[in-house]
Amino acid sequence: MLKSGDLLRLADAVLLPGFAGTSPPDWVRRRLGDGLAGVVLFSRNIASPAQVAELTAELRAENPAVIVGTDEETGEVTRLEVATGSSRPGAYALGVVDDVELTEALARELGADLAATGITIDFAPSADVNSNPDNPVIGLRAFGADPELVSRHTRAFVRGLQSAGVAACAKHFPGHGDTSVDSHHGVPVVADNGIECALRPFREAIAAGARSVMTGHLLVPAYDPDLPATLSPKVLTGLLREELGFDGMIVTDGIEMAAVSGPYGIGRASALAIAAGADAICIGGERSDEATAAGVRDAIAAAVMEGVLPEERLADAAARVAALAAWTRSARSHAPAPLGAGGQLGLVAARRAVRMTRRSAAPVLPVTTAASVVELAPQMNLAIDKGTPWGVGEPLARLLSGTTVTRLTAGEATGAALEDLLAEANGRPLVIVVRDAHRFAWQREAAEHLLGVRPDAIVVEMGLPERSDLGAVHLATYGSATVCGQAAAEVITGGL
Repeated sequence: MLKSGDLLRLADAVLLPGFAGTSPPDWVRRRLGDGLAGVVLFSRNIASPAQVAELTAELRAENPAVIVGTDEETGEVTRLEVATGSSRPGAYALGVVDDVELTEALARELGADLAATGITIDFAPSADVNSNPDNPVIGLRAFGADPELVSRHTRAFVRGLQSAGVAACAKHFPGHGDTSVDSHHGVPVVADNGIECALRPFREAIAAGARSVMTGHLLVPAYDPDLPATLSPKVLTGLLREELGFDGMIVTDGIEMAAVSGPYGIGRASALAIAAGADAICIGGERSDEATAAGVRDAIAAAVMEGVLPEERLADAAARVAALAAWTRSARSHAPAPLGAGGQLGLVAARRAVRMTRRSAAPVLPVTTAASVVELAPQMNLAIDKGTPWGVGEPLARLLSGTTVTRLTAGEATGAALEDLLAEANGRPLVIVVRDAHRFAWQREAAEHLLGVRPDAIVVEMGLPERSDLGAVHLATYGSATVCGQAAAEVITGGL
């Protein structure tokens, strides 16, 4: 048995905590010097690419082998571009275009941007098959609902990202797509009859050489009826390691999420995850203080002392984390120059993803005069930063001077408010923007209220388009990233 100090250092070697602020706090610097594996950057840590590069340089000064991770999926879940909205559409739009060369090139371009800021692992792509359209947390983050399509684009994204020297991380194993519960709040259950389809993209990610896989806090009764995947030896060791043959780093989804921390507490859940086969613990999305990170380290060490977590398993986990850090240093030094398209690749992809359904013989498009835009804004899941810009109004206003934009939330979309907007829009083109309207009754009701008076309105769906029979013209962008709004505005004004 290692001495207590050595055991604590070994426990630190599997931790990837978050922190507050745009520069490393003293406790992170100190812990990195003592062997902390790395950190995870969230929106709160990012002001600009230059600032991130400076931050990561400070981290490397404390530990040259530091792992720096972030959730840069493009589209709805963006970290580098959280202040402006993503310049690349998300996975679903790429799946709609279904050009694997485009997906690979976009991922390569993304990897080059991440590498330039010093980020070494991207917790992407989402390899989930979004076979449940009511899924509250995956949706547009997946490449689609077809396992074969998701598989080929997962593989392309992994290839592109890693060709730039940034480790890819396929998530959320063994598949979060066919669920209706957000694991931030509860335990989703994966149906037995859907597990093989869910596993197919992960098999492809492994075949493509993905350096990391992220666990999902999911109950998979076909393999383990009692423990969620993150805490299950049957799923992580039996399925992922032995059956699928994955030899890279297994990292947990945020360990403070209720699906795993609720029953066990953050520290105990972390120890059980390592015992089950995970190698790195991601923490800090919601709990970013020093006390939490220290508590997780201490709980892992205590589990070794208690015999709950074999010391050999912890040492193996630390070795796999170190191996990933070594790969990123080597891969970055040998990465070729990116083959991007002058920063326009994302817009090219977004334009190609737009789908239009005309439902009126009247010449609704193009719109050439100032329009009235009503954006219906639902509350999104915790993976999507609430401050990330989205919508069609702002880019349309740039193209059509005098365009007005009103954004309404659920509580604001009252009948009186909608009638006021209809009065203001009298004589002007009306554009109604929704986001996953099929999941929010209030959006459907508000849209139908507006369309009852203005059947000539244009409807833009920036989420999953379960319906295309709304409006005189219906546009589906398959994403709400900045470039998706720009592409829709171009269609509306005749630019596409």
